[in-house]
Amino acid sequence: TRGLAFGPDGGLYVAEGGRGGAVPTTIVIDGQQRFFGESGGVSRLLNGVQERVVTGLPSLAPESGVGGGGLNDIAFNSLGEAFGVISLGAGPTERATLGTAGALFGHVVRLPLDGGAAEPIADLAAYEASANPDGTDVNSNPFGFLLAADGGFAVADAGGNDILGVTAAGEVSTRSVLPPRPNPLPFGPPVFQSVPTGIAVGPDDAYYIGQLTGFPFPPGAANVYRLDPATNDLTVAHTGFTNIIDLTFDAAGDLYVLQISTNGLASAMGPGSGALLKIDATTGNRTLIASDGLMFPSSVLAGQDGTLYVTNRATSGDAGQVLSLTLVPEPASLLLLGLGCAAVAIFRISSSRGRHGRFPALRFRRKRRRRGAGVAGR
Repeated sequence: TRGLAFGPDGGLYVAEGGRGGAVPTTIVIDGQQRFFGESGGVSRLLNGVQERVVTGLPSLAPESGVGGGGLNDIAFNSLGEAFGVISLGAGPTERATLGTAGALFGHVVRLPLDGGAAEPIADLAAYEASANPDGTDVNSNPFGFLLAADGGFAVADAGGNDILGVTAAGEVSTRSVLPPRPNPLPFGPPVFQSVPTGIAVGPDDAYYIGQLTGFPFPPGAANVYRLDPATNDLTVAHTGFTNIIDLTFDAAGDLYVLQISTNGLASAMGPGSGALLKIDATTGNRTLIASDGLMFPSSVLAGQDGTLYVTNRATSGDAGQVLSLTLVPEPASLLLLGLGCAAVAIFRISSSRGRHGRFPALRFRRKRRRRGAGVAGR
């Protein structure tokens, strides 16, 4: 389970990265062979009924089926059309080894809710290769995604460490590059990469971007950035988080920040649980909403009724969840969507090896130094 969005029908739509497949079409990413399959898709929860409404989307995973990547996020425009971003974690040269099977990886796509095939809108991987905005080795892995006010899109590319703008016609440009930052830990490279993950529109119409950080994923070093879509000015809005994976605003303008880890993904103690925190729009005060039960969460979405939805256990191969969090007087309650075991059976989840594997869709890896750029892990 990956990104979440409400559709025009009021349904909750869930992006599914897939589990790769058995087709002998492979690509090597981070030194690991991955197999192609059409196991990605989109699930919808509407009026208490859960069903897959899109199937057959491309996915890559090791032969075991774990560690897969595919559709990372989903959004709807005013006409009710669905769009999404499909991960890659490499460049167009590596993608080309897949032949026609790899055509949609690293793309913004229109999703076929009415049947048919996904339609490519913009090739983000090709743009990253030609423009190379962050000045390091070519790597595109679109992760966070939203519809822009002008009918285009904004994409947080966790491979390129940048925020890309995409017009409705598919023209790509660089809005901002998140700069590397000094590594405060006694191990790892001298700087870590500022890997962007979730992206959301704030009540001021600015874009807010969550920072995962790159290796060694120092605790407390993740920022929430604010990007002015009119000027592309990038500023730091909030500091002091650990490994942000997503964020969302509620109807009152409060910001919810989802951490995939509390200790840091490279911590000797283990990454620990995830955490969801609220930043009050009026006072700026922070409140821990939920932590227990959050294990490698991947996305958060606020409903108009105040309910929060979280995709959970995103690194698991067979136990993924969509959770609803109903805010009540202390403590907050954490409730599974009323689907019983069906949530595990229908939401096809890509996962990493082992109980505490790496988050699959981000393709953490170290990048080589080039043109004076700092070395950091992804």
